[in-house]
Amino acid sequence: MGRLHGTTDEIKADLLWVAKESLRTGLVHGTAGNFSARLPDGNVALTPSSLDYETMTIDDLVVTDLDGTIVEGKRQPTSEKALHLACLRAYDDIHAVIHCHAKYCTMFAITHQPIPCVIEEVDAFVGGDVPVAGYEFTGSQQLADEVSTWVGDRAAVLMANHGLLTVGASPRDALKIANLIEITAEIVWGARALGPLVPLPEATRKKMAPVYKMLRGR
Repeated sequence: MGRLHGTTDEIKADLLWVAKESLRTGLVHGTAGNFSARLPDGNVALTPSSLDYETMTIDDLVVTDLDGTIVEGKRQPTSEKALHLACLRAYDDIHAVIHCHAKYCTMFAITHQPIPCVIEEVDAFVGGDVPVAGYEFTGSQQLADEVSTWVGDRAAVLMANHGLLTVGASPRDALKIANLIEITAEIVWGARALGPLVPLPEATRKKMAPVYKMLRGR
């Protein structure tokens, strides 16, 4: 994913745009879902708790340190802040996190089924199948600890009975991953109605395996 790019103001503007775009495209509904981005000073900008994305402004974003202490903002950060901060603390090549309830991804999450990597693009940009993290209660540190262990070698993980989490080099990068996985989940769901899935050839998987590591900067 490389190093952090952009000024504080640019990153905040991107984070707000991504939150609003996620509402527009159906990745989130109402005030559900949450978004975060690492800032150049090492702190983290997060979307606030229970505020409509349609009316949200940059001033509504909340900045915390990596331990969750508020350093800027008049609102409370998302109730899922531990989830975001755990990922950002654990991996210095992750600079943005999205948690959403995308419809088809959530169908896989509530049946505890991984989204298989049957499309080359998923191998390249996600790093393989999208696994399912074990269930833990929403907003808990246990959930944060469980989910964050899965994004060390891939850009996404399903949260059992909950939704999708993606990570990236920027908010827009994490959004690109979320959109890719949601359309893949829909394609896989529909393809299974036609017949058994045909996996990618093993030679292709071996050829694609280094691509995600290269894109992530590892």
